[in-house]
Amino acid sequence: MMAAAAAVLTLAAAGCGDTGGKRDGGGGAKTLTVFAAASLTESFTALGRSFEGTHPGVKVRFNFGGSSALAQQITQGAPADVFAAASPATMKTVTDGGAASGQPQVFAKNRLVIAVPPQDPGKVAKLADLARPGLKVVLCAEQVPCGAAAEKALAAAGVRVKPASQEQDVKAVLTKVRLGEADAGLVYRTDAKAAAAQVKGIEFAESAKAVNDYPIAALAKAPQPALARQFVGLVLSGQGRTALTGAGFESP
Repeated sequence: MMAAAAAVLTLAAAGCGDTGGKRDGGGGAKTLTVFAAASLTESFTALGRSFEGTHPGVKVRFNFGGSSALAQQITQGAPADVFAAASPATMKTVTDGGAASGQPQVFAKNRLVIAVPPQDPGKVAKLADLARPGLKVVLCAEQVPCGAAAEKALAAAGVRVKPASQEQDVKAVLTKVRLGEADAGLVYRTDAKAAAAQVKGIEFAESAKAVNDYPIAALAKAPQPALARQFVGLVLSGQGRTALTGAGFESP
């Protein structure tokens, strides 16, 4: 009888210990899933570590990629708690699909630079140089925010570029430049700064015509709604702004 009573107490304690949030199978830690634009990789990874430090038992899992692809995954039912996009247009896909909880808020701005290998074999100094015959240039695909921004900046400068390839996110463009597979690419200032030891970022005036706003929102079907709101709060806080501006983002 004593053993049976102990078993009942154990089961009761186990039932009371769960607050209803989704947990992973190894150790009972809650998992917060954040879908975020590839250009947020470094800054959000740091904020994720900070969030875990102030939320014992919580693991922040990131899915970084092109904002348009992430938005599509969310509207198709991919389980996620937070979405941070590199443009209002890609966030609109999520809000129009009824997948956002509340109104998205802009938390940062970003602009493009020309990324070239450290030795700059193509001798690139300005945006017009990207149209030079024989220069191997890579851009983001047009449906991706960095690609839309590149198209807008090039149009503002009256420069026509025939890219050697169009990549699905800004990190893929950066990788081709970093590996010497391209003479130049248009990437965000933050990405060039994060890879400063491997690429050189060249500022250009027309980037002011193509500044991207970055919105963030908790998601309507978030498995961890309370944690989602808290993570959004961290990004919008002074601590979040300091981390983002330190990475090269501009304040909204």
